[in-house]
Amino acid sequence: MLVKILVRGVVDLAILGGVLFGIAGRVDWPAAWLIVLLFAGHLVLSGWWLLRHDPGLLTERLTTASNVPHWDRLIARGNRIVEPVLLATAALDAGRFGWSAMPLIVRAIGAASVAVAIGVIYWCGAVNHFLSARSRIQNERGHTVVQHGPYRFVRHPLYASRIVLITGVALTLGSWIALLPAALNALLLVLRTSLEDRMLRTELPGYREYAEHVPDRLVPG
Repeated sequence: MLVKILVRGVVDLAILGGVLFGIAGRVDWPAAWLIVLLFAGHLVLSGWWLLRHDPGLLTERLTTASNVPHWDRLIARGNRIVEPVLLATAALDAGRFGWSAMPLIVRAIGAASVAVAIGVIYWCGAVNHFLSARSRIQNERGHTVVQHGPYRFVRHPLYASRIVLITGVALTLGSWIALLPAALNALLLVLRTSLEDRMLRTELPGYREYAEHVPDRLVPG
């Protein structure tokens, strides 16, 4: 499992850096290095934490089960297309041609948003033993409703954090144009949240009552 984590992490970072620096045509791009370092730290720390404290969840996140709904597979494929498009757009815009003129304060807010989103993602992983990378009911793992941590405020804090994260990446890189694929990514996540919520209400015991207690899916209030 450790080898699998390392291989996947190296591949993900190579793709991230390759798209950003390759399309920008230069390596003297501080914003891109900041994003690479943030994601490298995220991959290393999250992998280490899960390996030490919740190897069962790590195994779940590294494997694809057979009972993943077709709609979740389609949305995951969409995200795998949209996210590199966002990086490529930012690389062309802010990295190579400089079409966007984004104030430094906005880019700083973007970087802060990325850091906060990563922190909430850690929080979700720390309290939710069933935080799979795929939308599915994990009967073989004794799947139950999680109601503490960030799940006290919204039912899908991970997806909310991912929306903030991907938007923050576009801002950190300094590209207004990259907000377009970021918005598409957000729409896909909102759709996934809706479909997953419907599945959980139907198939996971206790979730319907939890949804009545915590009525908001992504944003409190």
